[in-house]
Amino acid sequence: MKKEKVVIYTRVSTNKQTIENQLKVLEKVIEKHDWELQGIYKDEGISGSKGRDERKGFNLLYTDMMKRQFDRILVWDVSRIGRSLQHLITFLEDVRETGTHLYIHQSGLDTSTISGRMMFQLIGVFSEFEREMISERVKIGLERVKKSGVKLGRKTVINHELVTKVNEYRDKGLSMKKISYEMGVSVGVIHRILNNH
Repeated sequence: MKKEKVVIYTRVSTNKQTIENQLKVLEKVIEKHDWELQGIYKDEGISGSKGRDERKGFNLLYTDMMKRQFDRILVWDVSRIGRSLQHLITFLEDVRETGTHLYIHQSGLDTSTISGRMMFQLIGVFSEFEREMISERVKIGLERVKKSGVKLGRKTVINHELVTKVNEYRDKGLSMKKISYEMGVSVGVIHRILNNH
């Protein structure tokens, strides 16, 4: 039987902390399940609030996950992945899309199990709820501004450089959601660019 290929992602916020304790525990989990350790991705002395571009280990993990180079990611705790709910939701959605499993030791969560798959569904529900709440707040705010007589509208974020980059990513086969994440603009902007440019 083919062994499952797994990787570890570990992060500590300060240089005074060590990743060794996280590694020891996760390596024991790998040994217990007879998984094959493919690699260890590390970010040391870096806050979880930093974006992918500032976390080299996490960025490389993400890139290799998109290439489907392993079957499962092991982390000590969900906070090791990040401290922003939106970033966490995006990451977990991409984990699911690539068919990768995630093992979070402190939570006892394994997305290859029924309870783990349920977590993915709950994340989808909360993500949708968050979008609805934001949308509702925006609508109320716009109505209030309109009533005060302020003219609405803003300058477009679309420029030649953005159009070029979006088309390059699309040619590489990235989805609109992935391009949106990489470029830091909404899916709506990406949609407009692909339809009109």
